[in-house]
Amino acid sequence: MGVLQDSKLHSSKSDQQRIPHDGGAKILKKVLFVCVENAGRSQMAEAIARAYGIDASSAGTVPAPAVNPIVVQLLRERGMSVPSKPKMLITQMIQEADFVVTMGCSVQSVCPAPMIAEMQKKLLNWHIEDPKGKSPDEVRKIMSQVEKQVLELTKKS
Repeated sequence: MGVLQDSKLHSSKSDQQRIPHDGGAKILKKVLFVCVENAGRSQMAEAIARAYGIDASSAGTVPAPAVNPIVVQLLRERGMSVPSKPKMLITQMIQEADFVVTMGCSVQSVCPAPMIAEMQKKLLNWHIEDPKGKSPDEVRKIMSQVEKQVLELTKKS
């Protein structure tokens, strides 16, 4: 099992750990990351998952007008691209996903009932702190947690 040392995946900051990767990403077909605003955690998860070779997308139940600028800055520092605008969650996205991951933001409270029923079949819930209003150093720590969760996801089949 190797350790990714690619500068695109790992920040030079001391709090960013090198994370082992076992190539499990090839098992997953499609992962959808969902948060309320699709402006922070779900965007991070999508960008990190794509960097690990996972077919990933993200969406929100009440999308913000723009992605959190600190999230954009930190992902770009690591060589990752971020979609320019948060996307609205639609049923088709859920149906096409092998896994739907909520980021710990009570998506059920703002999702229409039919979407919840569909999501329950393949729903994973991560309890990750919202980066909204946080400093860049705090967001880096959140990003590290997201990356660890993405790597755990690669182990699911």
